[in-house]
Amino acid sequence: MLKGDFMIKDRNGNIIESNHKQNNILCFLYNNAFGRILLKPLTSPAVSKIIGIFMDSAFSIPIIKPFVKNNNINLSEYKPKKFTSYNDFFTRKIKPEKRPVDYRKSSLISPCDSKLTVYKINKNSIFRIKDSYYKTSDLIQNKLIAERYRNGYCLIFRLCVDDYHRYCYIDNGIKTENVFINGELHTVNPIALDKYNIYKRNCREFTMLHTENFGDVIQTEVGAMLVGRIKNYHKHIYCFSKGKEKGLFEFGGSTIVLLFENGMIDIDRDILKNSVQGIETAVKYGETIGKKRL
Repeated sequence: MLKGDFMIKDRNGNIIESNHKQNNILCFLYNNAFGRILLKPLTSPAVSKIIGIFMDSAFSIPIIKPFVKNNNINLSEYKPKKFTSYNDFFTRKIKPEKRPVDYRKSSLISPCDSKLTVYKINKNSIFRIKDSYYKTSDLIQNKLIAERYRNGYCLIFRLCVDDYHRYCYIDNGIKTENVFINGELHTVNPIALDKYNIYKRNCREFTMLHTENFGDVIQTEVGAMLVGRIKNYHKHIYCFSKGKEKGLFEFGGSTIVLLFENGMIDIDRDILKNSVQGIETAVKYGETIGKKRL
């Protein structure tokens, strides 16, 4: 494995090769003095906005073909469309049959395609992400709400640039209003964790989901470097249904964090085992990752 690589396994226990090219670039930016000089402007919202404008324009179309080739993306799995920009391609819709949703009430599903790690929230409301530690209160900037999730679970879904960047609701229920927290835009790649507390500094948006089967769940979408554009469809109080699309991330890799109260869920054993060993588990939108605790 190259420096900065991290291990990912699929649900069958097979190792998935990580993106070496992307990791080498991130190692340079975060571990090299000159790279860190370049990093500061790259992580500013202003630069993210400029790049976002370019990615929304027809000038970005030539990027699509080499990206598809380099990341082995099978476009036949997606709804056919003539893309008008890179972001139009990046937020493409997949064919529903390619992401079947487990609608059983007791099944906890993944909200997105991602690399999943699960942590138990300890009595001090601190959870570990690779080599860094984070308080749940830092994530949502609300100590009172964070206290409710002591001894519960923190699920971290890390989306890579080649993942499907739309996400869904994990159950039926009612959501509260979205809360947006401004910040700098750092990559969500674990390499960055050695230098920056990215989940504390990144732009993010959270809401509480009052679910039918899993209690009150906090869902937080975290923007990454050169992204920042989190697009949640339902800004205010809204009745949602399991599997319904909740929103999307535009260009870049991003993260979704779910917080569950104590005693509400049981996570699948392979995911727990991998997480204890510091291994991420590749999961898909709508796939079962656990169940309601009886």
